[in-house]
Amino acid sequence: MTASDLWHLVFGRLGLQSLPFWDMIQHPTPSHIINGIIATGAAAVVVIGALVTVFLITKYRKWGVLWSDWLTSVDHKKIGIMYIVLAFVMLARALIEALLIRTQQADGLNGGFLSADHFAQLFSTHGTIMIFFMAMPFLIGLINFVMPQQIGARDVSFPMMNSISLGLTAAGAALVMVSLVLGKFETGGWTAYPPYTEAAFNPGPGVDYWIWAIALSSIGTTMTGINFAVTIYKKRAPGMTLFRMPLFTWTALCTAILMIFAMPPLTAVSLMLALDRYLDFHFFTNGMGGNMMNFANLFWLFGHPEVYILILPAFGVYSEVFSTFSGKRLYGYTSLVYATMAIAVLSFTVWLHHFFTMGQSANINAVFGLLTMIIGIPTGVKIYDWLLTMYQGRVRFTVPLIYALAFSVLFVLGGLSGVLLANPSIDFQVHNSLFLVAHFHNMLIPGLLFGMLAGYHFWFPKAFGFRLDERWGRLSAYLWISGFILAFFPLYALGLMGMTRRTVSYFDPAYTPWMLVAEVGALVLTAALTTLVIQLIVSIRERKANAVPVGDPWDGRSLEWAIAAPSPEWNFPVIPTVTDRDPFAVAKAQHTAYQSPPAYEDITLPTNSAMGMIICVVGGLLGFALVWHMWWLAILSALAVPVAVIAKSFDTRTEKVIPAAEVRQQHQAWLAQARQETPISRQLETSPDNHGLADNTIAEAST
Repeated sequence: MTASDLWHLVFGRLGLQSLPFWDMIQHPTPSHIINGIIATGAAAVVVIGALVTVFLITKYRKWGVLWSDWLTSVDHKKIGIMYIVLAFVMLARALIEALLIRTQQADGLNGGFLSADHFAQLFSTHGTIMIFFMAMPFLIGLINFVMPQQIGARDVSFPMMNSISLGLTAAGAALVMVSLVLGKFETGGWTAYPPYTEAAFNPGPGVDYWIWAIALSSIGTTMTGINFAVTIYKKRAPGMTLFRMPLFTWTALCTAILMIFAMPPLTAVSLMLALDRYLDFHFFTNGMGGNMMNFANLFWLFGHPEVYILILPAFGVYSEVFSTFSGKRLYGYTSLVYATMAIAVLSFTVWLHHFFTMGQSANINAVFGLLTMIIGIPTGVKIYDWLLTMYQGRVRFTVPLIYALAFSVLFVLGGLSGVLLANPSIDFQVHNSLFLVAHFHNMLIPGLLFGMLAGYHFWFPKAFGFRLDERWGRLSAYLWISGFILAFFPLYALGLMGMTRRTVSYFDPAYTPWMLVAEVGALVLTAALTTLVIQLIVSIRERKANAVPVGDPWDGRSLEWAIAAPSPEWNFPVIPTVTDRDPFAVAKAQHTAYQSPPAYEDITLPTNSAMGMIICVVGGLLGFALVWHMWWLAILSALAVPVAVIAKSFDTRTEKVIPAAEVRQQHQAWLAQARQETPISRQLETSPDNHGLADNTIAEAST
């Protein structure tokens, strides 16, 4: 066996050519050098960031705490926080890539500085990350943290499966990050349409990185959907009927159902593409009986419900924010519930509008165009209900409400452009233009990102026991809003002028002024993320001044605000009984909040489990091995999964008991603190005087 054969046996197709600077060394032309420096710099950031993280954890001796308190925890709150941390890390990378894309296009008249291949990698990774590894982890993390507390539960129904779902998502995200260091990511966009992504056209590792990252995360998300749905169906507190659930929990339920039915087509289509590439199947090839349209149908059978998987949780956040910061009940609760269910059902009926231009009959296009327009009706119902919630309310312009108000305006504008695109004849003209890019960013940034940031600010005190700095939060919010407008509104004009999507350079000088405005917007968005980081640092530094240990800094209405901040491991000392849609608001009005229960009882909780981390590591190694054709590592990784499952089945220490005396001691100490605090008025809730005890003598605003 030659040295080359031995290398190939051990490392597969991994070689020096896989390093980001190799092309620059082999072909030292100005273009290769510029692109090589950018790629090498990005890889260095990933490697150095990982090394610094390991160094700091080692220096401060936090490995034990990290392992026992976080990585092996099955507490839904900690898992939710880890999801959100992952989302912020991936957001940082995707935003930097967006800045590079806009900078290239701002100089596109002169040819720019990126090669076409590098540019294609950037928009492919940007879309893949923002959808699958920023938006999905963010909303799943928020639901994980909030929903069990809102329904009066101690945890989700399947805590260990929750940890495994996080592990699978993290493994997929890790593969995307590794693609910066070894090899290149795919260049076929976040949708990865064949036949371009077939092995004949793209034999390198890029498409395989996409396949296995998506397959791992989609399996994890399907499991998450099952977990959330079962939790809401089975673990609601006594008296909490479906129509007493908070709107956020309703949106979580509909999102979970969408996950259960929408994610399997994505898993199937990614694995079918893998079979095409690895075993010479012909699902999507032009010959041997294959049909690329099968990919388009399966992908968008996932893809359009996915839009509402992203949007519905944000709708739930906005419902909580408008109600809380208007000081009144949510207007039109029942209509909001039915609108949410209608959106969930209709989301499965409109997928074909994503390929109006692909040749189906005019009658089919007309049907799906009408269905696409109809789905705007329940969305409009929500906007009116939120506006009427604020009407005659005592509105406080806090950071979450700033995001909510910006969403109300910007989302309507994006929705109107969506109604235009629902017309097949209009869509045919602008489908491949920047008009469409402007539209879906107009929906996802105010709809999803602003909603998640509003939820982040809203529930942060519940997670960590102190409020985020209000001044930096306002600055960041205004930068996100203005940056979004500057970055994406010019794209509407550019699309109508004829500029196509994914354009690396152009010859029409009329495009340049609009692209320069979009470049300024990208810079402002980068500043927005920077100020968000600064806000967190400042808030941590001033956490004692902004502490809210009593747990109700915003005069909340639902059950999660009725407990301490941070929330105890067991959430509630005794499972509450619910008699109203706003149980905590009613309890405060009736002066029955902050009461000792008749008796305390032992609480049984699941023990920590390493299965999530094992699946994360093994899944990541399996994906990496398959990308680089390291068959020995792929076999070992695949075998490790059933071995770990079998080994876990012999573990009988799956539960721990918290004695009633310990629960009583901790709960009574919290109640004593609550009785000592001075209730704070809504006008002073962003001041250091706010320790989490709202003034419940304030009358309910007019309904």
